[in-house]
Amino acid sequence: MVLKVYVSGMSGNKEVKKRQQRVLMILDSKNIKYDTVDITEPGKESEKELMQNKSTSNGGTVSDPEPRHPLPPQLFNDDEYCGDYDAFDMANEIDTLEVFLKLAPADTTAVSTAQIELKQENGDAKKEEAEAEAEDKKPESGDGDVDVKEEAAEKAENEDADGKDKENSKGEDEDADEEKAEQKKLPATTTTTTAVPAKKTSDSQSDLLLDSERAAAAQ
Repeated sequence: MVLKVYVSGMSGNKEVKKRQQRVLMILDSKNIKYDTVDITEPGKESEKELMQNKSTSNGGTVSDPEPRHPLPPQLFNDDEYCGDYDAFDMANEIDTLEVFLKLAPADTTAVSTAQIELKQENGDAKKEEAEAEAEDKKPESGDGDVDVKEEAAEKAENEDADGKDKENSKGEDEDADEEKAEQKKLPATTTTTTAVPAKKTSDSQSDLLLDSERAAAAQ
């Protein structure tokens, strides 16, 4: 089995030229043997016709997305079509190039296309799972608002309770100060009360002296 790369040596499309160079460079770097078929050379009309008839991918470029005939590079394994540049590049990226080129064993070759599609589907599935997990982790807006309101109400209640405790404590301190002040006043009142009998005693003695003087004068 011979790998064939169909190219155009006289193409005026710069993108086609770059694609052809890239395909040949990758094959050389991987030591994959191939034959280059230039469809613009004289005597290659049959090869050009085979490429155009059997290529199922048109190899469209940015400048020519819908070409009238398939654009090179196109890859064949003998007369069996492998694919265009885009398919080649994808197989190289996911490390299934030998399968794509039909150089791998027959059982592996049979599932080459399915293998590429499966890897693409797995990548999409993992992306969807990651997005779903991110959505599940987001809190619902309604529940978040309720929690914030409940926390604010609970905080306000705690502040009110602290304020009442402080007022009660302040009132108790004031009552204690008043009691202490009254206790300090009590000794002064007692002293005043005990001083009253002394005054009365002094007055009675003065009266006795006056009475005695009056009696002496009367005699």
